[in-house]
Amino acid sequence: MTDLEKFVNAPGRDKLVKDVRKKINELKIEYIYYQFISVTGRIVGKGVPADHWESVAEKGFQLVYGATANLFIDRHGDYIGYGPEASELVGIPEPETFVQLPWDKRIARVFVTCFRNREEEVNPGGHLTSDCRGNLKIFQDEFQNKHGMQMRAGTEPEMMWLTKKDNGEPTGDGFSRPYCYHIDQFESLRPVYMKVIEYSRAMGLDVIQGDHEDAPGQLELNFMYDEVLRNADRLSTYRQICAQVAREFNLIACFMSKPFMGVSANGCHTNVSLWKGGELKPTPVGDAGMEQVFTHISGGENMFMPDPKIDEVKPGPVGLQSIAGLLVHLPALTCLGSPTVNSYRRLWDTGFWAPVYADWGYQNRTCSVRVSAPGRVEYRSVDSTHNPYLMGAGMLKAFDDGLENKLDPGEPEKQNIYEAMKAGKQVEKLPLTLGEALDRLENDEVIKSALPDEMLKVFMHYKRDEWEKFLSAVTQWDVDTYLDILP
Repeated sequence: MTDLEKFVNAPGRDKLVKDVRKKINELKIEYIYYQFISVTGRIVGKGVPADHWESVAEKGFQLVYGATANLFIDRHGDYIGYGPEASELVGIPEPETFVQLPWDKRIARVFVTCFRNREEEVNPGGHLTSDCRGNLKIFQDEFQNKHGMQMRAGTEPEMMWLTKKDNGEPTGDGFSRPYCYHIDQFESLRPVYMKVIEYSRAMGLDVIQGDHEDAPGQLELNFMYDEVLRNADRLSTYRQICAQVAREFNLIACFMSKPFMGVSANGCHTNVSLWKGGELKPTPVGDAGMEQVFTHISGGENMFMPDPKIDEVKPGPVGLQSIAGLLVHLPALTCLGSPTVNSYRRLWDTGFWAPVYADWGYQNRTCSVRVSAPGRVEYRSVDSTHNPYLMGAGMLKAFDDGLENKLDPGEPEKQNIYEAMKAGKQVEKLPLTLGEALDRLENDEVIKSALPDEMLKVFMHYKRDEWEKFLSAVTQWDVDTYLDILP
C-alpha cells in the first residue's frame, strides 16, 4: 500500500472517524477547517461543509503543492517551491485533532497530513516531504523507536498587543507600558488575555501562568508542556486564537520578533526534556472535540534529571549528551529558531539578554542553552516567528546526534558570558544575519536532515528569496543616512 493508503486504513481510524461524526451531530457543527502548516508556520488548508466529513476523511481534499510555501512568489515572479505545472497534494484529516472553534460554534477545525497526489508518476500517494507537520510526526516516532524516549517541549510565546489606526496600520504603540511583571499593566490587558484564556481552554490548551513582559503591550501566556508534536499544534492554535481575539478588540496581535528597538523582543524560549513512559491525563476543562485534544502526557521517568551519585545539579548522561548535540548544531538551528530578517534585530540588541553565544550554563540567561530547572533545558535562541514543527524536528536531530555519538558539552558557564569572554574564554558566536544562518544550515548535514527532500528545497527557496529581497530594498535607514551624503 502507499503511505496514503496505510494512513487511511490505520487500525482504529475507522472508529475515530465515526466518533467525529457523533461530535459533529452533538455540537451541531456545520463547517470544518482542514488545516496544515506552511514552511513559515502559517496555517493553510480548506473549508468543507460538515456533511462531507466521511468522504473527506477517506479520500481527502486536493490543494496545490505550493500551499506549503504560502503560495507566494519570489522576487523574480516565480512561485516559491513549486511551479504551476506541479500536481496537487492530498490532505487527509487526523480525526483525533478535531475540535470546535469557541468563537463560532458552528465551525470546527482538524489537522491534516499531506500526501503526494495519487496520480503522480513518482511515488504516488507517498508522504509529502514539504509537509513540516507530517515530517515532525515521522521524526518523533523514529526517535522514540530508536532511543526509547520521547521529547517533551514547552514554549514561552511572547507577543505584543498593538493599537492600530483606522486604516489598519499599527500606530507604533503598544496597548500598555513596557513595565515588566507589573500587575497594573497586566490588568490593563485583562479583557484581552481573559478572552485568549477562555478560547485556549475551550480548544484544549491548559494555560498555567502569564505575565506582562518588558515591552509595550507585551504578554506571555504559558500552557502545559507535552510531546513535541502536540506542543507545536497547541502553539499554532494559540496563534490562531490571538489573531481572532485581536479582531474582536480591534488590536494587532504581533508575533514579529522585534517591532521596536530598545525594548525586549518577542522571544519564544523552548524548554525540552527526554522522557520514558508516562500516560495521558485530562486537561482541566473542555469536551467540545475529540478526547485527545483535551489531554496531555504526564508522568514517567525524566531522563534529564541529575544523577545524585554523580552530581546533584548537573543533568545526567542523557541530558548532557543532548545539550552537547544542541551546542554543536546551534549555528544551523539558529536558522530555524530565528527564521526572519527581523529576527536578527533581536540578536543585535544585546542589552536585552540576547542569546548570541553558543554556550550553556545553569540559570545563565547570557547563554543560548541553559538548565532552567532540574530536568529540563531551555533553548533561548528562538523567537515567536519560528515554525515549531521545523524547530522540533531540528532539535530531535541534534539530540539524536548527541546521544548517538555520546558528545560532551564541557563544563557549564557560571559567569556572565560577556565577562567570561573578557577573561579569555573562547566561545563561538551565532549567526547574526539570516544570510549567514542559511549558510550555516546548508553546511550542517544533521540539521538539514530535519528538512528532508522537498522541505529543504522549499525552505531554502523561500528564505534565500526573503534575504535577497531585504538586500535589494531601499529602507528609511538608507534615506536617513545617505540622502545628503554629498557634496
